[in-house]
Amino acid sequence: MATQCAEESIYNLLPRLDERPVKPPRYISTFRPSVKCEAEKNKAQWKTMGPAKVAVPSPKNFLQKHSKEPKLPPKRKKEQDSRKLPALSVPRRTDHPVMGIQSKKNFINTNAVAAITGLPKKPQPIYVDRRQGDKFLLETSGLVPKYIKKKDYGVTPKYVAQRNEEIKRAQKEYEAGILEHLKKRAMKQVSDEERRSLLQGLKKNWEEVYREFQGLSVEIDTIPKKLHKEKLESQMKQLEHDIEVIEKHKVIYIANE
Repeated sequence: MATQCAEESIYNLLPRLDERPVKPPRYISTFRPSVKCEAEKNKAQWKTMGPAKVAVPSPKNFLQKHSKEPKLPPKRKKEQDSRKLPALSVPRRTDHPVMGIQSKKNFINTNAVAAITGLPKKPQPIYVDRRQGDKFLLETSGLVPKYIKKKDYGVTPKYVAQRNEEIKRAQKEYEAGILEHLKKRAMKQVSDEERRSLLQGLKKNWEEVYREFQGLSVEIDTIPKKLHKEKLESQMKQLEHDIEVIEKHKVIYIANE
């Protein structure tokens, strides 16, 4: 019992010093010395011993007065200035008008004749909204029927006429194609004698089928009898339909093979 208690003691659960796990050695890269050497080479000068040494400008190269102003081209020589200048279309500053010359035209009489013989100025058309209201221009009011007085008023536009011509041309081409197609097929009209003989032949066939249908046995108890009866009924229906179509239409066309 004492041995069991010693095994179940709480102190046995704690890890002992000699039983601790051994850690593996820390990883060290093989490129560590080369990287360290490159980092030392790439260091700037000002990071270690102050700012880098740069060439100082000379005190003789100072900013002089008017050094940055634009330089004008050199003056022309006297020989170049003595050349003749081209004739100007405008008067020079030194020119003066000739005074004392009077025109022979009598401007007073001319203006008086023009005023007497001239046509009076037409007043601008206006409209008033009420008896003592404001005046407005009649032309811009929309009351003048300008649109219906245009030269092209009521005339069909060019694009509409062009479209109508295209529609007519397409219709003519379509009709010509249909006529050509009908000419190729060449429909033939059945004459009255052929129609009458065809109608008599269909009625005779119907009578024969009907006589055969009447001759069937009363009791139809086998499959062949049923099939024969259905066949006769379908023939009679088809003949009745053909007779009705021929009697209904007096003019019949047949396409040539």
